[in-house]
Amino acid sequence: DGLIRAETVQQEHRPTKRVFRLTESGDAEVRRFTRQRPKQSAIRDELLVQVQAVDAGDINAVADAVELRLEAAKHKLARYQRRQAAMLDGQSEADYLATAERIGPYLTLLRGLAFEQENIRWGTKTLAALRSRTR
Repeated sequence: DGLIRAETVQQEHRPTKRVFRLTESGDAEVRRFTRQRPKQSAIRDELLVQVQAVDAGDINAVADAVELRLEAAKHKLARYQRRQAAMLDGQSEADYLATAERIGPYLTLLRGLAFEQENIRWGTKTLAALRSRTR
């Protein structure tokens, strides 16, 4: 739609890559988009439905699913923390936010960090409750 343009970049010792940049029309569309009120998000998570139904279902299977989700959240959190350290590159967060050319990716990363930390907190508590009921 003329919102982005692609450029092929030759790299030494790496495959050729394509770099995408916004066109003038793309810049205008991003400005228009960011002025809109975003739609409200909704959680649609099959695991939560299973937890809700656990009293009539298979508690061990649900506990195993929670445990898998918990482990995945721990791995994702560790990956996000590595990304955060790379972005900050030794700077304090306050300095980064005050001086970085772009802060959107970092602010989005903060949301991901908080999301996975909460998944770990919830998963740990839920797993403990489920496992205590199966003993």
